[in-house]
Amino acid sequence: MNTMETDVKEIATALAEEAETPLESLASICSVLAIGLFVMTFIFQNFEIPSASMEKTLLIGDHVLVDRIGLAPEAHWAPFVHYRDVRRGDVIVFLKPNPETPDLFLVKRAIGIPGDHIHLRNGIVYLNGVAQNEPQAGKPLFDDNPQHAYNPYRDDFPSVPPGPSDGVTASWALELPTHIQGDDIVVPPGSVFAMGDNRTESLDGRYWGFVPRENIVGRPMFVYWSFQTPADQIDKQSMGERISFMGHILIHIIDETRWKRTLHLIR
Repeated sequence: MNTMETDVKEIATALAEEAETPLESLASICSVLAIGLFVMTFIFQNFEIPSASMEKTLLIGDHVLVDRIGLAPEAHWAPFVHYRDVRRGDVIVFLKPNPETPDLFLVKRAIGIPGDHIHLRNGIVYLNGVAQNEPQAGKPLFDDNPQHAYNPYRDDFPSVPPGPSDGVTASWALELPTHIQGDDIVVPPGSVFAMGDNRTESLDGRYWGFVPRENIVGRPMFVYWSFQTPADQIDKQSMGERISFMGHILIHIIDETRWKRTLHLIR
């Protein structure tokens, strides 16, 4: 046997010894899946926007990636992670503070933090006595859409008490007066006051109250995919309706994807 044949056999033997067994391959795959599951569960999470309450910042059919770490309570075992508290103007994802709808995630903008005094006049937010310049926020309009018309409770909050037709939860209707000082509502400790950017169509803190700090799960960072979705799709919950829309997506994924919103940063 010549030297070349010996070298080839030695290389083949080494490769055979280094090849993974089926059990080792399965373990490697499981490790990758476990790491991916951990990242998508505890560090990042994807959410789909189902309603128009945050237009124009977020559109129906936007799929966003949410950072679940930055706004989480600080952990002493992970000093390398950058934590911070909620700031005014942050777009936040949180569990709706309403026991009638458990596990319902909402996306709104943090308007006030503990100690802030807030009121609205004709749909304009006044924060600690200063009118806010919010170009992204929808205001009452004088057009043919009744949803855009002036609404006393919604647009002059909290100076006008809620009426039976205003859609305010019973618990908030009782609690609201205890947080009013003069013309303002005052954000209590451990809470955030949040509103949708589409103010005339957003059921937000004006209707169900403050967001407890522990309900906040993260901050959406960017849109990774956006698909043109009907406004009433959120109401179509039957299996047949869901399968039908999935088929629609497969057929129209090219022409109805909003390509310009891909990697759109959320501010």
